[in-house]
Amino acid sequence: MQNTQKQSYVLQVELLVENVNNAAALEQVIHALNAGGFVDYRILSGVQLGQVIDQRKADAAVQVPMEIDNNAPAQNEKQTQSNKSAANGKSAKDVQPVKAAKPKVVEPSLSDPYDGFADIRGFMKSNKLIRLIVNKGLGITLSIPCRILNVDDTTNMITVYHVDEKQVYTFKLNEIEDYKS
Repeated sequence: MQNTQKQSYVLQVELLVENVNNAAALEQVIHALNAGGFVDYRILSGVQLGQVIDQRKADAAVQVPMEIDNNAPAQNEKQTQSNKSAANGKSAKDVQPVKAAKPKVVEPSLSDPYDGFADIRGFMKSNKLIRLIVNKGLGITLSIPCRILNVDDTTNMITVYHVDEKQVYTFKLNEIEDYKS
């Protein structure tokens, strides 16, 4: 007796895709999955690195952090003060050098209580279908039924999958006017 019914299997796969940017790589994967005839699929993440990437990073040249020389402005100020003191009859030894104030670097907090995109990150994690209202400027407004694939805080970009056109789009966060869930 032969069993002619198809059975379903869920497989977890990690892919390494080389392309010009993250959005193009996601689009390439989505096209391949759509053309593959799969019943369903879910893209869980687009930023986790695999072993090949880790190996390539290890093989790459070591990046040397660039140090800012705070003494350079102090030297210029010291020379200016010595010129002024010479005009006033004082020696350069009597003049105290002025230290340059270090600029304060404020790092954005990932758990900012006023983060306006917390809902969008929630939609991304739950893979929920939403409609984005995007203003591209010059009177062009788009209404896109989509799933959010990635939100990048460093570049203020959002990557979405347009469910009708089966395309991946990337927008700046400031272009998003509204969303409807």
